Amino acid sequence: MKKILLLTLLTMMVMAFGQEKMELISGNFQALKDQKEVNVELKFDNVLFMKESFTEAQYLENRKEDVLANPKRGKEAWKQWIGEWERYKKEEYINHFIKGLGKYYKDVTFKKDGSAQYTLIVDTKWLLPGWHGGLIVMEAQISGTIKLVETGNPSVVLAEVALNQFDKFIQSKDEVMEYGRIATVYESTGRYLGKEIRKSVK
Repeated sequence: MKKILLLTLLTMMVMAFGQEKMELISGNFQALKDQKEVNVELKFDNVLFMKESFTEAQYLENRKEDVLANPKRGKEAWKQWIGEWERYKKEEYINHFIKGLGKYYKDVTFKKDGSAQYTLIVDTKWLLPGWHGGLIVMEAQISGTIKLVETGNPSVVLAEVALNQFDKFIQSKDEVMEYGRIATVYESTGRYLGKEIRKSVK
């Protein structure tokens, strides 16, 4: 009987997390109920890109060829593009994720490089940058995991969420370039996760 109740509860939690796109696969967020601050860390190591699962180096080489082959763009455009790519990786992706978290869950301050008891770790495994065609936009997609861990002992995982080609739409002005669309999907991920954290700690 207990097993049946447990399975029912887990099924309901999975449904609440948007079924396959964002799935709570273990634990819960009850530890955050009385917290005022939570650290956020974003991992961007060994990310694969596109349906072909290119490495980042392969993806960037292909992107460089596209930019340099355009007579209206060239070396200066590539220099600017790659500079923004690196800046977004270092700053904007995590900033957008934190912004998304705070959209609907305001009881906790989420911040990077903090000293809070708990940390949310976003580990990105795969990205589809999407595309921009004027009035039509294909949203970026992200796969990976988000773990709530004890900051002092990250091997203690209190909750784990799987992202499976997550691509929930939100309006954004940052969707013209690839790095902007990726930033938008991080913000969208944060929004939907923040909603579910808020529901689960009531």
